[in-house]
Order: sequence, then structure tokens, then C-alpha cells
Amino acid sequence: MNAVAGPGGIGVLDLQGGVQEHLDHLRRVGVSAWPVKRAAELDGLAGLVIPGGESTCLSRLLTIFGLDEAIRRACGNGLKLWGTCAGTILLARENVGETPSLGLIDIAVSRNAFGSQLDSFNREALVPAVAREPIPLTFIRAPKIVRVGEGVRVLLQLDDYVAAAEDDRILVTVFHPELTPSLAFHRYFLRKCGLNPAGADDAGLDPDWTPLSWTRFTHHV
Repeated sequence: MNAVAGPGGIGVLDLQGGVQEHLDHLRRVGVSAWPVKRAAELDGLAGLVIPGGESTCLSRLLTIFGLDEAIRRACGNGLKLWGTCAGTILLARENVGETPSLGLIDIAVSRNAFGSQLDSFNREALVPAVAREPIPLTFIRAPKIVRVGEGVRVLLQLDDYVAAAEDDRILVTVFHPELTPSLAFHRYFLRKCGLNPAGADDAGLDPDWTPLSWTRFTHHV
């Protein structure tokens, strides 16, 4: 599969968390994608994925490496952002009971809202803006989006919380699309970045994907 690229490719913040899994999915839809560790590596990107991981650790590393201010500036200059799980916590303007980090999208999140690692789960849901068919979702110590502000569109509401939302610059998902065979959310983010990924507007299930597929790229990034 090939993607017709606009200006720049897609970066994945490479400080901690599910970096390689996102790179694997992005390469499966044919886009140029690479890890980002330094502020200078944001230059020329069309989009940046902030992956799941440990949000407190990621927040501290962003500050240590000066990436927090660099990401804020880049977003203000047009860089599109996608936060998954911990990435959503970092991007939220309000973190219930805790200090927010990047504060770039007007949502409130409740960290570890489902409980411990043992309370992680899988389910399917229809996200009409993203695909015509139900998409598999993986929740691992996930936050809940408990408030969305003006200008934020809800993409997926589940029970008493929002699981996916966006504004014009930023996409947030409390689950992990990179840990499923579905490429639908990665295609959706590429379109948000002005790219044109190949593939139908469906659940995007890659039959060649396995939970260990990302390991083949660990020596080539």
C-alpha cells in the first residue's frame, strides 16, 4: 500500500512507550514515518504521534529535552498531533486532580480511570467518522475523557465517557489502535495531516499483522 505524501512525513515521539507499534502501522499504510527524540526533528513533519506509555514519565522527559515548548510551537505553526492513551493525557488542557502537561486540546481527562493494569480490556465499536465497520479497540490502564470544550468534536462516546475526540489540530484516543490489526485510525490521522493513504474506508484489518509485527522494524529506525 502506498500513501501520496503532502509536505513532510509522520513522526512518533520516541521517549517512552509504544513507539515501534505506531511506526509499524504507519509503514503498513505506506507513509514515511520515523522516531522523534529532539526538537529539531519536528521540522518538516506533517504530523506527530504521541504514543501510550507512562504519562508522568513522558511529561518529565518532554520538559528535560525541551520538547514540550517545541511541540507547542510546532502545533501553533500547523503540525497535527495525535495522542493515544498517555498521549491523550499529555495533550489535555485539564487532568483531573493533577497538573496538565502540554494543555493543547480543550478536554478534561481522568487518569487511570478504569483501574489497574488488570482492568485492561478489548472491545469493538463503530466510529462513523473513521470507518464504516466496527473497529477493534484495546484499553490498557486507559484514561477517560470526561469533558470536551468548545470546538472539540466527539468521535466516539462509550458509556459515561468520551473515548475519541478531535479539534482542527489534534486527535486524541484513550485506547491503543496500534495494538490491533486495524489501520483505520492511522489512515484517519494521515488524512487529517493532509496526506492521502491508500485503502478503503473500512476497519482496515491487516491480515499480516500480529502482536509482534513491530519487532521487525526495531533495527531499521
